[in-house]
Amino acid sequence: MGRVTERRRVVRIRGGVAGARPDTLVAEEPLEIRLNGKPLAITMRTPGDDFALAVGFLVSEGVVGSAADVRAVTYCEGAAEDGTNTYNVVNVQLGAGVPVPDITLERNVYTTSSCGLCGKASLDAVRTASRFPGIAADPVRVSAELLGELPDRLRAAQKVFDRTGGLHAAALFSAAGELLDVREDVGRHNAVDKIVGRALQAGRLPLTGAVLLVSSRASFELAQKAVMAGIPILAAVSAPSSLAVDLALETGLTLVGFLRGQDMNIYAGEQRIALPGGTA
Repeated sequence: MGRVTERRRVVRIRGGVAGARPDTLVAEEPLEIRLNGKPLAITMRTPGDDFALAVGFLVSEGVVGSAADVRAVTYCEGAAEDGTNTYNVVNVQLGAGVPVPDITLERNVYTTSSCGLCGKASLDAVRTASRFPGIAADPVRVSAELLGELPDRLRAAQKVFDRTGGLHAAALFSAAGELLDVREDVGRHNAVDKIVGRALQAGRLPLTGAVLLVSSRASFELAQKAVMAGIPILAAVSAPSSLAVDLALETGLTLVGFLRGQDMNIYAGEQRIALPGGTA
């Protein structure tokens, strides 16, 4: 299997002095996801947690919603010229009775490490009905103070980032601030899929009462993934997109952006955040 990091030669200039040295880079390799043996999508990802990534992606697509929906996840033979397995092809076999979606070139052929929605025929194609529509009624409530502490907790758990500086991360927290899981990947959507996929494998979907924190902007795709996994609160250290806010308002998702220390913007679902001074 591919490594999480790789070494490359770099010429580094510091203080006006140039010198050659090895540098540690985050690995990026393609992963082809197959469904019942048929190609479904290709994503650029950091190797590791590939099975969780694949089933998490299927949760986002509305194909599966529980561990029972997945009969098996296996590596297929790769495409290396010498015939060795690259571990870059994963096949998900659905459980008995689980409907197989129509797989077409218009639906979803390729996703990059920065955008999980490239290849979608239209916006309507990604407004998939969630298996867990009860987000709006989720009574979870957290304080703004606790929310402001979560980025530091996420940063402390980013082991590979310390070595490369080139990874996105997603973390799942309880309402009490307990770190439940953290995943890193070159693609922010992949990191979230790994979180969701691991939860599905452990039989923990929907993720009611949970907070999802991402070390990036809050795009529509990430809001969609939170909704599809039944996560009531999504927080990001950077800005949300307008479409992410629209989706949050439509579904009852609490969406927080620019989470930096005790500063933050709440774009939707502010009723779940206990504001300073008891104003909410």
